[in-house]
Amino acid sequence: LILIFILIVALALRWTGIDWDEYNHYHPDERYITWVATSIEWPSNLRDALNPVQSSFNPFYWPADAESDGIVVLQGEPRKFAYGHFPLYLGVAATRLVESISPPLIRLLPNSWLVTSDVLNAREAIEFRHLTAVTRALTGLVDVIVILVLFLIGRRLHGPAVGLLAAAFLALNVMHIQLAHFFTSDPYLSLFVILALYFMIRSVMIGKDEEPKLLHCQSTSCNLILAAIFIGLAVGSKFSAVLLLLPLVSAIVLGNKQGRWRRLAVSLLIAFLIFFITNPFAILDLGCEVLTPAVSIGPITIPALDWRSCYLQNVVTQSGMVRGKLDLGFTRQYAGTLPYLYPLEMQLRWGMGWLLGLLAFAGFAWALWQGTQYAWKWFQGRHNDEQMALTPVESASLVLLAWTLPFFLTTGSFYVKFMRYLLPLTPFLMLYGAALLWQWPNRIGRTVVAALILVSSAVYALSFVNMYSEDHPWNVASRWVYDNVPGRALIAGEQWDDSLPTTMMIDGKLRRRNEYQDDQLTWLTGPDDKDNAQKLAGNLDLLEQAEYVTVVSNRIYGVVPRLPERFPLSSRVSQLLFDGTLGYEPVFVNTRTPNLLGIHLTPDSFTWPGLQPPERVEDYLDGKIGISGGRFDESFTVYDQPLVMVFQNIEGKTAEEMRQYF
Repeated sequence: LILIFILIVALALRWTGIDWDEYNHYHPDERYITWVATSIEWPSNLRDALNPVQSSFNPFYWPADAESDGIVVLQGEPRKFAYGHFPLYLGVAATRLVESISPPLIRLLPNSWLVTSDVLNAREAIEFRHLTAVTRALTGLVDVIVILVLFLIGRRLHGPAVGLLAAAFLALNVMHIQLAHFFTSDPYLSLFVILALYFMIRSVMIGKDEEPKLLHCQSTSCNLILAAIFIGLAVGSKFSAVLLLLPLVSAIVLGNKQGRWRRLAVSLLIAFLIFFITNPFAILDLGCEVLTPAVSIGPITIPALDWRSCYLQNVVTQSGMVRGKLDLGFTRQYAGTLPYLYPLEMQLRWGMGWLLGLLAFAGFAWALWQGTQYAWKWFQGRHNDEQMALTPVESASLVLLAWTLPFFLTTGSFYVKFMRYLLPLTPFLMLYGAALLWQWPNRIGRTVVAALILVSSAVYALSFVNMYSEDHPWNVASRWVYDNVPGRALIAGEQWDDSLPTTMMIDGKLRRRNEYQDDQLTWLTGPDDKDNAQKLAGNLDLLEQAEYVTVVSNRIYGVVPRLPERFPLSSRVSQLLFDGTLGYEPVFVNTRTPNLLGIHLTPDSFTWPGLQPPERVEDYLDGKIGISGGRFDESFTVYDQPLVMVFQNIEGKTAEEMRQYF
């Protein structure tokens, strides 16, 4: 009963506010995945199903004759799809299923319900929007299943109390709640990772009967086969799941000694076959260029090779991005951030909250200490010393650490430190924290601490989803522009960010972005020697001509001023804009933040880059009663809670007049 209550609460938190942007596709990854999803269809000719340039299943190539109402679908050309196929296929399949069952359900359910109007599509939205509603609901359900599997693991390793506590912690984890609102690959990766590890744990705990039979799989080999299936699905969601091979090998080594090599070979074969079945064009599409440079080893020279795989091209590109080898505007925010410590700080401040985060990482340290003891015990008893043999729980704990430790060491070392990268780790951090707390011998003390952490986490989670009851700031700003800015006015936005206003329905009338002229300022583009007088002149000319400037997030002003050595000229512009020196004054400001009972938790956008906000913006933020959460990772706020400022060209200064301030 407690578990059912936890799952219901978790689902409510994840399904509240799935229309957080009114389906205007403000998450760029989700936007692209959904765009591609509109072209995934059952092929009219099955002979073309596996033809990379003909198949409507291939996410690496826009099929000929693809079309969808309300959007432009490109045709007959490659596309940069940097994600696993399987979540994409799941989202499309879920949408088609909902389309088939929705007519009778719509007649039974009230039209005012979001599930009726949006998920079942009683409002008859176009495919691009309906896909978003269905897949966001699917992602929320996927994350709830992660909580259920975490409970099963916790109960098996530490007992039902720890399993329930870990499940409750994860149900209230704000990072999981937020990411469950987006149709992206990370929640699906987390599900298949935890399922794979669950069956690996079962494979080394044969004979432990605390759980009812699941899938009637009670042998080592059977559990390893299921683990291999989910490894294939996990890698088919995101390549980083290849690290699951480490706990797989650990489970085989720590399990039954007979037939280890056979079980490893079979598991790898099954994992590959599942990956191929669910990601066929990762193998079949050879229309890209992936060069391996020539390498000389003594007298031997390995020639340069072109692997031609579009999938490998995406893996190589993503690997270069996360390691900082590709200099991209949206990753420059991580300049000067410390490996391991920065991800830890962001989890404590925003992802988990301070109390839950401190317990989780303390639990991780405790689990590592225990794992060290188990590993030493196994090392001493590896020659059939019965007294030094590991218990099933100890073996399972080592299997789990074979995932959590390498994953944290690898991911925490990345130059790019998006908070979502830790999503496949956080369920186990919740488990470690719950297990550590339950080791406390003082029953009253641990109960009080658990209650305190649960209450504080619940307050944070409720305040976060309560934020979704307010309009998205970009929508609010767009309505303001349509109401207050004359048509054909030139509105300058910032490159690497979305442009406003958004095309939207207002009072039953479709208002379009192209009612206004727009251009983009390029402060974040062209660092180092390209941040020069020529770049400055082009931007100042635009500022002279523009009637309004929109600043829709901190993606530029939160980064460029922190890097004066890379942006010797552009690093000055934000403060000059904010204090009115360039002749612009703020005429609109809006944001939404986690809040409960009128108390707000507000991100601090200005202290880290060393800026003084405009007086109007400062007054607006001061009017929100609450506390400052301090600095934040831009990826945590930019999609669903950005701070928007609109500046009007009041003084009409010339480019030459503005140039003197540089």
